[in-house]
Amino acid sequence: MSRISVRGFAVASATAVTTVGAVVGVATGDPSSNDLETTASGATLLAEIPVDEQAQVQSATLAQQADAIAHAADTDAKRSTEEAARVQAAEDAKSKKAEAEKADKAKKDKEKADLEAKAKAEREEEGEIASRSAARDSADFPVQGSYTVAQVKAMAQQMVPAGQFQCFSNIINHESTWNYKAVNASSGAYGLVQALPGTKMASAGADWRTNPATQIKWGLNYMNERYGSPCGAWSFWQANNWY
Repeated sequence: MSRISVRGFAVASATAVTTVGAVVGVATGDPSSNDLETTASGATLLAEIPVDEQAQVQSATLAQQADAIAHAADTDAKRSTEEAARVQAAEDAKSKKAEAEKADKAKKDKEKADLEAKAKAEREEEGEIASRSAARDSADFPVQGSYTVAQVKAMAQQMVPAGQFQCFSNIINHESTWNYKAVNASSGAYGLVQALPGTKMASAGADWRTNPATQIKWGLNYMNERYGSPCGAWSFWQANNWY
């Protein structure tokens, strides 16, 4: 039985009960019988509502329910869309932050590389300047049979640029204590700068064994070519205890 049929049955039943009550009231002389008659009459009119109108009422109710369901669905969809948008915004912000950090790191790495390249260029330039600005060459000093430490230092001060002399002196102090005939018993390194082998210094002069000026010349060129300057060589020596 359909919902409309049930409602019609319920209305008809109510009408029947009311009508019976009205008849009983008249038979017993109940003064409320008029009210019962009126109720019965109303019930009869209710029962007489056409089925198609009942269907319209039912349809209206179903339409309201459908509207409510659709509204709830729209609300859920809107909420889901907003939540998805929030999650996406969070992901976008996270991605942007990661990209910004990556770009910042790349920038810092580039700045560091640029600074290192600049420092290297400056060292090389200092080495070239040091090489060009040496006041005197080894050939400028008269050859002697022997030299004191003070004489050897005086030669170095005249051959090594002033701004590089202290670094040069620090290395010589550690390597040979200004002894131009110093020999390393283990390796065979020789002279002021402890060239290994000592024969390397022949490129600066054939008298490399006995002439401290020749050794200073070779040592200065070595430091300039390998480390950019005596100070560059001294920085390396401090970190490694050799150069």
